[in-house]
Amino acid sequence: MSLIRSMIFAPMQTVLTIFFSLVAFLSFPFSAHTRYRLITGYNRTVIWLARWVLGIRYVVEGAENLPAHPAIILAKHQSAWETVAFLFLFPPVSPVIKQELLKVPFFGWAFRMLSPIAIDRSTGREALKQIVNQGREKLAQGFWVLVFPEGTRVAPGEKGRYGIGGGWLAAETGTPIVPVAHNAGEVWPKNAFIKRPGMVTVRIGPAIPAAGRSAAELTRAVEAWIEAEMARLPPAAARQ
Repeated sequence: MSLIRSMIFAPMQTVLTIFFSLVAFLSFPFSAHTRYRLITGYNRTVIWLARWVLGIRYVVEGAENLPAHPAIILAKHQSAWETVAFLFLFPPVSPVIKQELLKVPFFGWAFRMLSPIAIDRSTGREALKQIVNQGREKLAQGFWVLVFPEGTRVAPGEKGRYGIGGGWLAAETGTPIVPVAHNAGEVWPKNAFIKRPGMVTVRIGPAIPAAGRSAAELTRAVEAWIEAEMARLPPAAARQ
């Protein structure tokens, strides 16, 4: 059944990607926030389809921990689900992405219009400067900044190396960090065509103040909270 559902879902997502890339192109004259609302209709629709076609539902815990002003979200990275869902589950965000994604046909063209922070990860310290310079600008514009500190998707039960970029931005700007744990990889595995039904739990932690703390200290605090919560999340399949 999961195979059949996935075979139905895949072409529907492809059609949506093409359609909303055209929406993104036509939204060029509008403000950044208006473009964001229009283009993320794609995200809402894909996650809606994921629920009704694939049987993937979700619950958000800890939304009351979100600050009233723009903050930096540092989240676990397991699948494509969160890269889609987080753009509407949180206030308007400017995600930190690798530049190569902007070259992907249709998807990348639309992503350009979402005010991302596109970096060249091969440049090391220069990439950190890009995150700080562009991140400061996005925060001033009223966007939150979304960072996946592990840099790439990791399988459930595994942990990648936490990069310092998000912590560096927080330390340089004095912006609080909101840590987020989730188990989307259990139902939408990395690079897998077949998705499984289940309940994704998105758990939002208390904001971590940045004032007086180094980037390394902030990164360690985020890593400790996320990994501890990952061990406490219920199995996705058990909550169908």
